[in-house]
Order: sequence, then structure tokens, then C-alpha cells
Amino acid sequence: MAKDIEKVVAQFQIQGTFKDADIFGDGLINTTYKVKTIQDNQPNYLLQIINHHIFKNVAELTRNIQRVTDHIRTKLEQVEDADVKRQVLTPVDTKDNLGYYKDEEGNYWRMFLFIENARSYNQLSNAKQAYVGGKAFGQFQSRLADLPGEPLYPVLPDFHNTEMRILNFVKRVKLDPVGRCKEVQEEVDYLMQRSEEYKKVVKMGRDGLLPERIVHQDTKFNNVLLDENDDILCVIDLDTVMPGYVCYDIGDAIRNGANTGLEDDRNLDNVSMNIDLFEGFIKGFLSETKDMLTDEEINSLAFGAKLLTYEQAVRFLDDYIDGDNYYKTNVPDHNLVRTRAQIKLLKSMEEQFEQMEAIVKRYAS
Repeated sequence: MAKDIEKVVAQFQIQGTFKDADIFGDGLINTTYKVKTIQDNQPNYLLQIINHHIFKNVAELTRNIQRVTDHIRTKLEQVEDADVKRQVLTPVDTKDNLGYYKDEEGNYWRMFLFIENARSYNQLSNAKQAYVGGKAFGQFQSRLADLPGEPLYPVLPDFHNTEMRILNFVKRVKLDPVGRCKEVQEEVDYLMQRSEEYKKVVKMGRDGLLPERIVHQDTKFNNVLLDENDDILCVIDLDTVMPGYVCYDIGDAIRNGANTGLEDDRNLDNVSMNIDLFEGFIKGFLSETKDMLTDEEINSLAFGAKLLTYEQAVRFLDDYIDGDNYYKTNVPDHNLVRTRAQIKLLKSMEEQFEQMEAIVKRYAS
């Protein structure tokens, strides 16, 4: 493997001499290696295999990330004392200037400078962390608000098109391909009864009421790199950065980070939304974005948490009814367990929704 990695590394414009490489992190989509160089005064690197089965247009994906990181870097270079090499990802170009390398087996590779002495956390544990996470993603949004040129390429078309997800779900229920609908009628009814409400963000965008922005679309807390003092360095995992609505980023962060239970918790008593974590995230996010957001966008933020939770419940149940063809499962009812946990989380949000809206209103003003 070391010889193979060294051959790949040789395709990139690195400084220093290759020493070795080890698997790095536990990402579910892309396989990642930390590449070390022999010289102490030369940087180390992050080398990734891009999952081209998910991200089919590697050239446009690469261009998106280059545009985003170049724009942020240009802004940081104008800030006194900014640590530019640590506060934004730095892609390393290939020797043929494509930005990615395709090997003989059809794998696509890319490289970034390795950001030293950085850390991340998998889960929010208190309101201070939630504030830092919200501030990091708000900062990311505000820095990209004036990205020049055409819109970023939609690397995953309709990624959060809830209207489309609902239509697919309705078709799946009618087909009932593996005969599971009879055991999940309660869950199907719950989601169907709310379907019109959760189509509204897509409709508002289509009607011009919500502006499309550059959004991250995978706002888990472990996508925020922090320094030794737990201060923000930068946002990472830029594969899903593309046009969308700002409430998507709020929704994904709260669905992932403010759940008191697990995404696949069998004990539904564990599952609820922690309102303190919601407040911390909103406070941090709006500290960076409130002056650039429209009134309609601000009004959509609390709803975004419900929207992304509803959408994920639909996706899990759709896959269960289809026979578990999309999500990896560990047990036969895994997707059903996930569905029920998402529905319980959504019910918790519905119960606290007036408080959530009041929190948004307070920090927006």
C-alpha cells in the first residue's frame, strides 16, 4: 500500500519528500490518508480517494472546492494576524493542473495541506460548543455571500428537495415492493399527514421568496476544525457545498447535534431536541449572518430544523419500504428504528417550536 500511495503522491505538486502514509479519520464517504514528508520544515498532506459513485462529476466538484477555498483565502489575506494556512483548506494541485488524479483502477484522488494541531468533536455536548459550531458555519456563509461568477455546480442535484423526496415516498408506498407497508402504517400516516407543510421551502424558493445561497449542506459539528484552545480554525468537508437555502444548514446541524439520543436509538425515551443546544447554535450562527439574511430567511431558520428531520424520516422509511437498498444497515429493522427515532425527534421539535422561533427572533434582532 505504501508503494501505491507514494505513486499517487508523486502526481501532486508537493513540497518535501514522501516518507509514509496512514489511514486518517473515520469518514464514511471518502477514504483519507495522512501523508508525512521526511523534512521537518516541509508540510504534511491529506490525501483522499473521492467517492466518484456519489460525486459523479469530479472535475466540477474539484472546481467548486477550488473556487470556495480561493475566495475565503483572499478574504483572510486581508485580515491582520490571520493564520491563512490553518483557517481555510488548501487544495494541492496535480502536476497536470487538473486538481485531481485518476489512477489505473479508476480511483480519483485529491490532496490538501494537512492542518496541524487541529481537532474536532463528533457531538455537541454543551451550549458553548453549539455557539462555536453555529458561529463557524455562519462565518462560512458570510464569507461566501459575495462569491463572484456563476453559481457553484450542483454536485448532488435535489439533495434537499423535500418535495421530490415526498413524491418518491408516495410512489414507494403505493408500490410496496417487499410487502412492508402493513407494519409501518402508523409511521406512513404520520409523515403523509404533514407532507404539504414540508413542501413549502422548495415552493418558496421556486417563487423567489427565499434566495439561493452557497450552503454547506453537511453541518455536523465534526466538520468544524478547532485549534488547541477550541477556537474556530475552519470548516471542512466541502464536497456538498453548493446552491441551496440557508435553513438547510441550520436544520442539518440541529438534527445531528441537538438530539439527546442516537440517530438509531431504540429507546425513544432518550430522543428529544435539546433547546439549549439549539439556542447556542442559533446565537453563534446569527452573530455572523443576521445582517445579510432576509426576513424570510430568518423566519425559515427554526422551521429548517423540523424540515431536515422530517426529510430524513421520509428517507429512512422510504428505504425500509424499498428493502434497504440505500443506507447501510446492521440489523433487519435498522431503517425502521432510524425512522421512529427521527419521528420522535420531530415531535419534540413540534412541541418546542414556539420557543425555537422566539430564540431566532431574539438573536436576529
